[in-house]
Amino acid sequence: MKYKDYYAALEVPRDADADQIKKAYRKLARKYHPDVSKSADTEARFKEIGEAYATLKDPEKRAAYDELGRQPAGEEFRPPPQWAREHASDGDSFGNFEDLNLSDLFEAMGRGRGRAGGGGGAGGRRAPMPRPGRDYETAVRISLEDAHRGTTLNLNLGDGEGGRTLEVTIPAGVSQGQKLRLRGKGGKGRNGGPDGDIYLHIELAPHAVFRPDQHDLYFDLALAPWEAALGAEVEVPTLDGPVVLTVPPATRSGRKLRLRGRGLANGRGGRGDLYAVAHIDVPATLAERERELFKELAAVSRFNPRAVAAKEES
Repeated sequence: MKYKDYYAALEVPRDADADQIKKAYRKLARKYHPDVSKSADTEARFKEIGEAYATLKDPEKRAAYDELGRQPAGEEFRPPPQWAREHASDGDSFGNFEDLNLSDLFEAMGRGRGRAGGGGGAGGRRAPMPRPGRDYETAVRISLEDAHRGTTLNLNLGDGEGGRTLEVTIPAGVSQGQKLRLRGKGGKGRNGGPDGDIYLHIELAPHAVFRPDQHDLYFDLALAPWEAALGAEVEVPTLDGPVVLTVPPATRSGRKLRLRGRGLANGRGGRGDLYAVAHIDVPATLAERERELFKELAAVSRFNPRAVAAKEES
């Protein structure tokens, strides 16, 4: 029979653990699935990686395969008699090695373990290849508060299996556009193949006050002319409740005032920043005394905002 390098087929080292082997199989099975890949060798490659995974995922079969030693791929070889005696259920379970290929050998070995007295061989029916379960993708919309603190929600899946509801935990610190993977929660694998995954695409619902940018937050801060000119201590909102912000003197409209560490949780134990974007507002109506004071200010002030803007542009 010809030697096949199952580790090379799955593109993993010979000391790869079970999780590495499973992960490599899932990746390659999707890449070379006949419904996805259109390359000429797709069918053969898909069959090869399925055959390799069927052997290496089984600890007993993998141990038996490793005992065969390492041979050049495609080279003719014959397992030693002692190997056949140890891994067959009886002396004739594998029959004539010249009539077997490597996958037949391990299928026969598996059938021999499953029956008292053994007797499986190359003439038996070939076991179907393992196939990974289907992956699903869906978008979930959550509030800024839930993104900041984490939440649990129920996800309704119409996955062709009668429909089901899955309770999903969204960790604190997710951001707009982030993709979360729920490993093994997708479609069921067949013939021993691993279950699929679910990918959640995070969408943040619009907020009445804050605008997110990754883990930073922005909001508009309205200031009276005298607060902007003289400076002030003003109460501003955060996701954790109001705090006091110091507005420095001579704050101009559009200036960003940062509150460090008051933004969204980032999922790594830290937080983004909160930015108050200053906007100068004026009273819609003026009392008589207010009007007098503004007239006095206009009479004594030499400030000309248009002249300042023209100077900055030049």
